[in-house]
Amino acid sequence: QVQLVESGGGLVQAGDSLRLSCAASGRTFSIYGMGWFRQAPGKEREFVAAIIWTGGTTIYADSVKDRFTISRDNVHNTVALQMNSLKAEDTAVYYCACAARWRTQSSLTRLTAYDAWGQGTQVTVSS
Repeated sequence: QVQLVESGGGLVQAGDSLRLSCAASGRTFSIYGMGWFRQAPGKEREFVAAIIWTGGTTIYADSVKDRFTISRDNVHNTVALQMNSLKAEDTAVYYCACAARWRTQSSLTRLTAYDAWGQGTQVTVSS
């Protein structure tokens, strides 16, 4: 009962920045956390970052830590991913996901923690 729509993807050069946004609608009042995953051609979908809705605690994959920042606006039910110092290996389809009910903080790195997914937005980084 939560619907997600991503936006902000595009084609950039290595070293550039990009900001992705995700808007949630529907039954958003019980959200535990939201996350970003990405999937490159021929590879499995992998965890990027997550945020706990109450309190704003964040989790990052080692590959993006210190370059990417996840944030939320709990009034407007949106989550953003600020991506700086982009590398060619960041090229992927990026998906927003919502854990609509309580899980655990550690579970947010796994696909199975999430109840709803957006359709994805393409990020391409050229070198």
